[in-house]
Amino acid sequence: GDKAPDFNTVDEAGNPIKLSDYAGKKLILFSYPKAMTPGCTNEACNLRDHYKELTDKGFALLGISADDSKKQQRFKDKYDFPFPLIPDTEKEILKAYGIWGPKKLYGREYDGIHRTTFVIDNGVIEKVFTKVKTKEHAEQILAEYE
Repeated sequence: GDKAPDFNTVDEAGNPIKLSDYAGKKLILFSYPKAMTPGCTNEACNLRDHYKELTDKGFALLGISADDSKKQQRFKDKYDFPFPLIPDTEKEILKAYGIWGPKKLYGREYDGIHRTTFVIDNGVIEKVFTKVKTKEHAEQILAEYE
């Protein structure tokens, strides 16, 4: 795997968060296009529902989108997520991971977030999921680590 781009930022509550905080764990870094939208809600809720199973297997979870901290905080509070969410409004991390760029919807092109999940182990990208099944994403990840 490639070396994961380092980051040093804050979560939805303003707590500092950096890649090295997750040394010794397998970090599931999942990006979603927009907080509070159906697909993203399904995905994050599915990961929440399997949180214990994932953490028991040594995973840590971290969500990221370009939503601001207020929206990320609302998203987290509404659905009671046990993991932090990064408000990457400047899209620095999203761009570093190559998941911000042209997308097509109904024939028109626009820049947006590609729904992608990275599993990072000690600073190295171990797995990348680009075909995320929002309603069964935890199962998708766990199946790779059976």
